[in-house]
Amino acid sequence: MKIIVTGGAGFIGSSVIRYLIQCTDHEVLNIDKLTYAGNLESLEEVKDSSRYQFAQLDICDKVRVERAFKNFKPNIVMHLAAESHVDRSIDGPGEFMQTNIIGTYTLLEVARNYYTKNEEGFFFKFHQISTDEVYGDLEGPEDLFTEETPYAPSSPYSASKASSDHLVRAWSRTYDLPTVITNCSNNYGPYHFPEKLIPLVILNALAGKELPVYGDGKQVRDWLYVEDHARALVKVATEGKNGETYNIGGHNEKQNIEVVKMICSILDELVPKEQPYAEQITFVKDRPGHDLRYAIDATKIQRELGWTPQETFETGIRKTVEWYLVHKNTWCQNVLNGSYQMERLGNS
Repeated sequence: MKIIVTGGAGFIGSSVIRYLIQCTDHEVLNIDKLTYAGNLESLEEVKDSSRYQFAQLDICDKVRVERAFKNFKPNIVMHLAAESHVDRSIDGPGEFMQTNIIGTYTLLEVARNYYTKNEEGFFFKFHQISTDEVYGDLEGPEDLFTEETPYAPSSPYSASKASSDHLVRAWSRTYDLPTVITNCSNNYGPYHFPEKLIPLVILNALAGKELPVYGDGKQVRDWLYVEDHARALVKVATEGKNGETYNIGGHNEKQNIEVVKMICSILDELVPKEQPYAEQITFVKDRPGHDLRYAIDATKIQRELGWTPQETFETGIRKTVEWYLVHKNTWCQNVLNGSYQMERLGNS
């Protein structure tokens, strides 16, 4: 089939495209605006494939998006393009409203018009890739987010993603547009932009800098290795039931401080120095409105589509640290030559 991936130069999007080109026979059109976190270097492995195309455009530009649909003739749209960093949404929510809400609305309208013009029996699906953050945070230590959990977003980022999810459901119900939605837990792995916790800790540790941990570090996240997520997304896009939502989790709940200490321990083993890396840990003022705990119940996707994660957190975090060690002076340095210099965001 022909698959449009929006945001395909981003962290998760590039992983999806690498999987599609390397492990399937599908054709891919990557649509990406190439903002600060979009990086075509993440697609070096597949850029020369005859089944891969790239178009630099803004998903809010309806005319150019329509042209891309007309020329490529997709069967599936995997919509990953989004502003995604909570701290940035605190500092400047406007971009999040524009990209995540208006951009999704624009794509839905283009997709609706495209789908209705095709012959009966034409396979088409609009796949909205979202986050568990739309659910807010969990109160008890045993609770899990299910596909029926009410939305209660806490940040401008999660509110904008919740809004886009609602738009997708409305277009499905009102216009009979074939759609699926997935809500995932925290991703980690290779090619992750270094403003996020895990790559930030790895690179700061190697540079001998402080390792900032928000509050007391006891916030709990369910960690999902990005390549496991990519497999799940392709399975949902190609096999998921129209109108359904699937939660995708890694079955790896960890406190943030645990994650930081595990990274330090791996670095102590792989690149030892005089003092343990954990001595660089410092606790800083917490993020405004910081959710305490996220955890996904991924029973539905396992039961209905047969997907389970292949990586444990222990195996995945080791692979991730090893990747950053290998690419510290290439991919990572090229990213850090841009506008982001590992500074603290979200202090508003």
